[in-house]
Amino acid sequence: MQQTTRWAGAAALALLATSLHAQSLDDLKRDSATPGDVLTYGMGYNNQRYSPLKQINTNNAAKLRPVWAYSLNNPQGQESQPIVHNGVMYVTTHNTTVAIDPATGKQIWKQEIELPQDVFKMACCGILNRGAAIYDGKLFRSTLDAHVMAMDAKTGKQLWKSKAADYQNGQAMTSAPLIANGVVLTGIAGGEYGTRGFIDGWDPATGKQLWRFYTTAAPDQKGGDTWPGDTHLKGGAPTWLTGAYDPELDLVYWGTGNGGPWNPNARQGDNLYIASVVAIRPKTGELVWHYQFSPNDPYDYDATEVGMLVDMKIGGKDRKVLAQANRNGFFYVLDRASGELLAANPYVKVNWAERIDLKTGRPVPTETDKKARAGEDVEIFPSVLGGKNWTPMSWNPSTGLAYANTLNISWPYQLAKPEYKKGEWYLGVNFRGVNMPKNEPHGYLSAIDPMTGKSKWQMAWPGQPSMAGTLSTGGGLVFTGAATGEFIAVDANNGKKLYEFQTSSGIIGLPVTFEHKGKQYVSIVSGAGGVWALLGDERMSQVPAGGSVWTFAVD
Repeated sequence: MQQTTRWAGAAALALLATSLHAQSLDDLKRDSATPGDVLTYGMGYNNQRYSPLKQINTNNAAKLRPVWAYSLNNPQGQESQPIVHNGVMYVTTHNTTVAIDPATGKQIWKQEIELPQDVFKMACCGILNRGAAIYDGKLFRSTLDAHVMAMDAKTGKQLWKSKAADYQNGQAMTSAPLIANGVVLTGIAGGEYGTRGFIDGWDPATGKQLWRFYTTAAPDQKGGDTWPGDTHLKGGAPTWLTGAYDPELDLVYWGTGNGGPWNPNARQGDNLYIASVVAIRPKTGELVWHYQFSPNDPYDYDATEVGMLVDMKIGGKDRKVLAQANRNGFFYVLDRASGELLAANPYVKVNWAERIDLKTGRPVPTETDKKARAGEDVEIFPSVLGGKNWTPMSWNPSTGLAYANTLNISWPYQLAKPEYKKGEWYLGVNFRGVNMPKNEPHGYLSAIDPMTGKSKWQMAWPGQPSMAGTLSTGGGLVFTGAATGEFIAVDANNGKKLYEFQTSSGIIGLPVTFEHKGKQYVSIVSGAGGVWALLGDERMSQVPAGGSVWTFAVD
């Protein structure tokens, strides 16, 4: 490991000395209610990506201006969510962690991570990292070669580093850790490589592994009878995004991904716990309940973006729910204490299922789905990219709407014979990319009613759909970004675009907002790449590469 530390003068030293202190579990619980900090992935354990800040609002959003830009010196795709604590911002790339003064953009420290060169051939869908976690004066992150590490938040000095898996098998770590009830939780990527998914719990002080929950059930475990033979050992169910946490229920909710191989006939059965949400105890990894969105999933309909924890009225009763816009095209609402299905409705075009049966919780297949499973060549909606890809949506409690970048894309689907080779894709389908509908937008920024799946409004993306996350605020705004690089603010009530700024590379990251010395700022990483760079059309070649962090405020 090589570490580079550059101090931004005596002012930065004084800033660090006075502002950084140990973060407690109570600090993390209060994250969504403390607008000066962004301590968790999701801007709160509930993953709502909502801030009550309203200094920037629908009346003055047009006066937004960039305050500073920081070069990440990295040409890869940038999907990191900034963490902000007591006057210091932390941002990750696949091989660096940086601390930045959020008011000026000056670098405080930078740590570089050495990675084996062959790891870059293994990463499925982009060479990247999605962010860090902070707790007890330490910064935690994962690495592309499947390690978890802790650093001193003041200096960037490495405190410990633990191996989670062998990257040469195709497993990687790209997501931000989650701190829940004093445990560091991490997931794993690699569902396309014939691997077995899991969630790990780590001791934040030492890096000792406390427990592991495998997301494909073994024969002697509950759900093991949903896998034929030993197929669970290469069954996928990756966990490559960060979960959510309800401290009152002491439940962590984590989404799981596709089965391996994609060909479902090679693993006949429901294949628990692929394409599911699992509710587990953070101290032990004990499974409390699960819900499977796509049993025996053939279409790579990952449920890894777990969704949001929302308190809402349903049928006149107050319910604590988990709301997820699943890649399979349905918007689900579940009771987060029990996993009971409360609603499931399409929010994009769907042709693989007629509906979700509310009594059984299972999809009702269409003739198209039956033909696909029989080996016929068919067109499936939504595509392998899903009705919404991995980037999170946001929630506004005032409007009662979820804001998501949705996709209007299909794909040609036909089964093929699966062949397993270590470190190579294990698909079992004739993969031919995706289809862009003619004379229709390929994607929208959508304001969705979670109980019906219907959009109050949609803003069409011209040309390229957006793969960026969204942020909602008390100022009545939704912030997001375009694949072609524009950072935008829109009115949450009607979708009217109020501000736009070109950041010079495509945006696939996650905006955050925070208050610093009485002033509200909005920050986002820019840097084209990720899965859309692999599957998008030739126009993406005109979008320059190059990672940077941009911060905006009202002039």
